Amino acid sequence: MGLSKLDIMQRKLITDSKQLEMAMNVCRFKSQKVVFTNGCFDILHKGHVHYLAKAADLGDFLILGLNSDRSVKALKGESRPVNRELDRAAVLSALHFIDAIVIFDEDTPESLIKRVKPNVLVKGGDWKPEQIAGAGFVKSNGGEVVIIDFVEGYSTTSTIEKIEESNNK
Repeated sequence: MGLSKLDIMQRKLITDSKQLEMAMNVCRFKSQKVVFTNGCFDILHKGHVHYLAKAADLGDFLILGLNSDRSVKALKGESRPVNRELDRAAVLSALHFIDAIVIFDEDTPESLIKRVKPNVLVKGGDWKPEQIAGAGFVKSNGGEVVIIDFVEGYSTTSTIEKIEESNNK
């Protein structure tokens, strides 16, 4: 009997350095173009899906660095995240174009990027290339940095604001 879809989803979550190293070795052996992006992805919405699908189109293997609950709180404030890290990872793993997810606890993914050594580093349209953690490292290793435009009208913050507004009526 084969793996269930739930087993496959759970296998996308890389939980230790050894697993990450093995996954990257397989990618290199297969000469796959590795794409890396990161974020909080607190309340998944159409803008996130569009962004992640476009990122996946840039290579063969998309690895997502997911901010831990602690790092989301540091970035977004005490009321965040709305969804816990393992819940966010479970939802994201259902997207077929995400190949691996690594939860990171630092304020930036720079050390994770240095371990992954992606061919392509991707961020959303609100970032300038010089602001992107790990961009210099990726470029110095022959990789590229790509900025993907946002889908207008979609953000987790605006979704939370709409919910709060409707609750205050």
